[in-house]
Amino acid sequence: MSYLFSSESVTEGHPDKIADQISDAILDELLEQDENSRVACETFITTGLVVVGGEITTEAYVNIPKVIRRVVKNIGYTDASMGFDYQTCGVMTTIDKQSPDIAQGVDAVGHEAGAGDQGMMFGYAVNQTEELMPLPIKLAHDLTAQLAKVRKNGTLPYLRPDGKSQVTVQFNSNTKQPELIPTIVISNQHAEDVDIANQMRPDILEHVIKPIIPQGLVDYSKLNLLVNPTGRFVIGGPMGDAGLTGRKIIVDTYGGYAPHGGGAFSGKDPSKVDRSGAYVSRYIAKNLVAAGVADEVTVQLAYAIGVAEPVSVYINTHGTEKVNPNQLENLVREIFPLKPADIIRHLKLRRPIYLKTASYGHFGRKEFSWEQLDLVSAIKNYVKS
Repeated sequence: MSYLFSSESVTEGHPDKIADQISDAILDELLEQDENSRVACETFITTGLVVVGGEITTEAYVNIPKVIRRVVKNIGYTDASMGFDYQTCGVMTTIDKQSPDIAQGVDAVGHEAGAGDQGMMFGYAVNQTEELMPLPIKLAHDLTAQLAKVRKNGTLPYLRPDGKSQVTVQFNSNTKQPELIPTIVISNQHAEDVDIANQMRPDILEHVIKPIIPQGLVDYSKLNLLVNPTGRFVIGGPMGDAGLTGRKIIVDTYGGYAPHGGGAFSGKDPSKVDRSGAYVSRYIAKNLVAAGVADEVTVQLAYAIGVAEPVSVYINTHGTEKVNPNQLENLVREIFPLKPADIIRHLKLRRPIYLKTASYGHFGRKEFSWEQLDLVSAIKNYVKS
């Protein structure tokens, strides 16, 4: 018996991802100058216009229009013929300070920083890939990153910045391990004169699919490869669709393979547990799986605004545990940082690292501190004792 599961990713030129990158680029600029900046920065994009709004309290000064234009240029919107470009797009900003009602609960609670909001955050890890990520979202991200690569290096110069991938994986029902990839969907904005069937499809297969998809999981004679299935994708980017910060949260996390608490990440400083709580939840889950505690782990943390300790810690090993599951909550509370200030300090979150997170996923990438396996030994020692 088997089952199918699909996940999608979007390129850095997708309108929602442009918005995420702008919000996180502004956050990075603020943290570079003032690591204690409080930031909740939202971006809206449509044809010819970028609007940035939100609440920011900081000692820093950032030229927001300059940051916006730099991000848009680096993504690849450099020509007005695309309907949106870094030189001619309009920019509007509307920024206010953080509410003092929020600040008083976050700044100090019994000499400890409280959570910046209430909410629940999920982390997940599974032994399907080296990165301990679900395979469908891992491959979907790799494909969209490859689309950007072959566009930027000139291999496929007719591609434009906007695009999507979707990967369907067939899993064994008993082992929950991947067996086959039956379907891949690629939709990418392109120049006007491209022949989809005779040029773009074979190019995508040769230069995007084959370098990424593991040979043992695909039979190309049977692969259902759909490239721009509508037949045309010339109008794209903000000209084709409006973009908004935080609208791709499933792309940002586990591709729907695991729960999501609902809070978006981009544009928020780490005092917001929507972000830092999700990062530490992934950190916990990944270290538990890497330590051999279980093959699959879901972690939920829940917080109340202004309160440092999480109000609940939930660990689900999905029946794959190798140790007594009743000891896992105590293990997590003893070994891992769970208070917002401790999370920020342990994971070094008051640094300008966030623009990199805003495309191709926040998880499964070794350059981020919450992906490190530095507590595996501590977990093993705790279990032994």
